[in-house]
Amino acid sequence: MAGKLKSAVLGATGYSGLELTRILLRHPRLEKSVLLRRGADNGSAADLADVFPALSGNGGYPLHSLSWPALKQQGVQLLFLATPHEVSRSLVPEAIAQGLRVIDLSGAWRLKQEGHRGVYGFEDSDAVSAAELTERAVYGLPELNSDRIAGAALVANPGCYATSVILALAPLLKAGVVDRSRGIISDSKSGVSGAGKEPTAKTHFVSVADNLSAYSVFNHRHLGEMVEQLALGDEELIFTPHLLPIPRGILSTIYVHLNRAMTALEVESCLQNFYLGKRWVRIFQTPKLPQVQFSLHSNYCDLGFCLAEDGRRLVLISCIDNLLKGAAGQAVQNMNVMYGWGEEEGLQ
Repeated sequence: MAGKLKSAVLGATGYSGLELTRILLRHPRLEKSVLLRRGADNGSAADLADVFPALSGNGGYPLHSLSWPALKQQGVQLLFLATPHEVSRSLVPEAIAQGLRVIDLSGAWRLKQEGHRGVYGFEDSDAVSAAELTERAVYGLPELNSDRIAGAALVANPGCYATSVILALAPLLKAGVVDRSRGIISDSKSGVSGAGKEPTAKTHFVSVADNLSAYSVFNHRHLGEMVEQLALGDEELIFTPHLLPIPRGILSTIYVHLNRAMTALEVESCLQNFYLGKRWVRIFQTPKLPQVQFSLHSNYCDLGFCLAEDGRRLVLISCIDNLLKGAAGQAVQNMNVMYGWGEEEGLQ
C-alpha cells in the first residue's frame, strides 16, 4: 500500500456517502478509506453494513467516531464531507487547521456572494475565518475549474442541478451567442434520492409515486451557484426544479434565445470544442437527445439540443446521475485533479 493516498469519509451512511465509499474502495490509488460517523448518528451502527445490508459479507466497513488526532495517526490526508450544510460549515475550518485537504459535498462553501449564501442561514462562530475560507474555496466543476482545483485545499463540490445546468450553458455563454436580454429558462427534474435519505412528507412514497411536482420555485438553493458560475444576473435565469417518481437521475430542459441565427452544426461545434478532451461530458449529435437512463450509474454529463428552424431558438437537454456526476462521482473526479491523476481513475 506504500505511496497510496489515505482518505476519510464523514457521512458514508447517506446516499451520496454510500456511492462515494463504493468508488473509493475500488480506486487504484487509495488505501481503504476511514469511514466516520458523527456522534450518535445512525444510533448504535458500528459498521456501514448495519445501515446498508447490501454491503454485508465483504469484510466489514467499520464506522469510527470523528477524532482529529486519530485521523492524523492513521495518516489521513484528504477528508470527504458528505454531511449536512451546517455541519460542513462548522467542520471545515477545523479540518483545514489540521492540515487536511477537504472535498465538501454540501453547499456550505460553494457560494461567494452573501446574498446567495443567505439561503442556508449560516451562523459562523468565527466570521473572519469563514470569510477567508469562503474566498479560498474552489468550486469543484473540473470541466471549468481544473487549473484551480489542482492546488486547492478546499473544494466545494457542486450541486446536482447546478452541474446539469452550468455544463449545458457554459459553452454558449462563453461564445457570446446567447441573447441574455430575453432570459434563460431551465426546467429541471430529479429523482427522489436528490432530497437525501431522511424521509419527509413530500418524499414519502405515497406523495411521489405516480406524480410529478414542482418545488422551491424562484428560491432553490442551487440557483445561486448557477448564476455565480455562469456570471449571470439573478433576473437572467428562471430555474424550476421538479420531483420525478424515480430513484435517481436528473434531466434539465433549458430554453435559450440566440443573438444571431446559427446552424445545428455551429451549435454542435460550440459544445464539442468547449469540451474537447473532457472525459466526462458526452455531446449527442442532433437529432439524438440524452435520456436519464443513458447516464445512470455513470459519471457522465450527457448534452444534446434541438434548434428551431429560425436558428434563433435553442433547447438544450442535459442529463446526469445526481448521485454520481451530481455528487460522489464528481467528488472523486475532483480528487483525481487535486492529485494529478487521470480524471477517469476509479470512475470507469
